[in-house]
Amino acid sequence: MYAIMGITGRVGGAIAENLLAQGKRVRAIVRNPEKAAQWRDRGAEVAAADFDDSNALASAFEGTDGVFLMVPPNFAPALGFPETRKTLASYRAALLKALPKKAVYLSSIGAHQPSGLGLITSSHLLEQTLGDLPIAHAFLRAGWFMENHAWDITTAQSEGKIFSNLYPLDRKFSLVATADIGKVGADVLRQEWAGTRYIEIAGPEQYSPNDIARALSSSLGRTIEAVAVPREKWAEFFVGQGMPEGRTEPRAEMVDGFNSGWIHFGVPGTEHITGATSLTSVIAKLVADGSPEA
Repeated sequence: MYAIMGITGRVGGAIAENLLAQGKRVRAIVRNPEKAAQWRDRGAEVAAADFDDSNALASAFEGTDGVFLMVPPNFAPALGFPETRKTLASYRAALLKALPKKAVYLSSIGAHQPSGLGLITSSHLLEQTLGDLPIAHAFLRAGWFMENHAWDITTAQSEGKIFSNLYPLDRKFSLVATADIGKVGADVLRQEWAGTRYIEIAGPEQYSPNDIARALSSSLGRTIEAVAVPREKWAEFFVGQGMPEGRTEPRAEMVDGFNSGWIHFGVPGTEHITGATSLTSVIAKLVADGSPEA
């Protein structure tokens, strides 16, 4: 039995899909059991637990061969990441109480860095807060999600352009499909090891903003151009995408980290896994689905 958090999202859902396909039992941990109806219909157990309720989480973790945990996405955290710290304190208490055989976590490339991470600070805090517990750990340091570029589809269709904060536009970055993270996560959960593992996951090759534009061109049947958003206009750009004013700096700092090379794939001392899913196939599916959700 494997307990999965975030099962209603892309990564947690992909891990559960892989485990079920391998004939393994899954326990879906959700805040609202109604959202797990499709998983219950497929034979999964459902455990109701809020991320900040350590007692409920401990009950959901108990009796499992392994658990998958992730910090709920927060693209506009308060100063000092108090929301993340509160959730991680709950996770720590729950893991100490339940002591599952192993825990696999969604982390990020760059999480080893002590500063200059912006939003990826939540992954750094995850590793620092939970990595010393007396169980086997595996932190999946994933690259930039290919699915993030679902948000580029609207302007590609309406203006023939995508607006990129990653640049130079011909510079290649480590992108990965959530399907590949899910496969690795499921495979690792089924493995046995002692101590702590750090596993970097990237796609079959690196991709530039220009490559993203070309993939959209192929799927949409028209020429799409990548346009760099000047650094001084990022805050305005992010607010225009729906972020609250005054909360954009962590996102900007994260992108600065990618652009400077501070956040990168290939850190010595980590395991490196390359997925098989190409950017072209992910973009094609996003366009076909017509969904802007990352």
